[in-house]
Amino acid sequence: RADPGVELVVTDEGPGFADGLLERAFDRFSSGDESRSGGGAGLGLAIVDAIARAHGGSASARNVDGGGAEVRISLPATELVQAPQMGGEGRVGAQSFRPV
Repeated sequence: RADPGVELVVTDEGPGFADGLLERAFDRFSSGDESRSGGGAGLGLAIVDAIARAHGGSASARNVDGGGAEVRISLPATELVQAPQMGGEGRVGAQSFRPV
């Protein structure tokens, strides 16, 4: 990556994404091989994509050469701000801090 940020990469050594699924892996209600046990609702990667986009990032998926799959989440860096200091009674001051 040329730009600062964070990437989270998850890989596995399974069969990879089924034919035709990779293009729609992040679509809601898309699911893989129906014959596998423990099938889900097809929402997992759609939720991952929505969270990444909500934070100004992106998600991508690919099959790995030799078997398996990779899902990559890329998030931009944010400016760090000083954390609030604890008051004498263990309370955070009235000032509000948040990432910008």
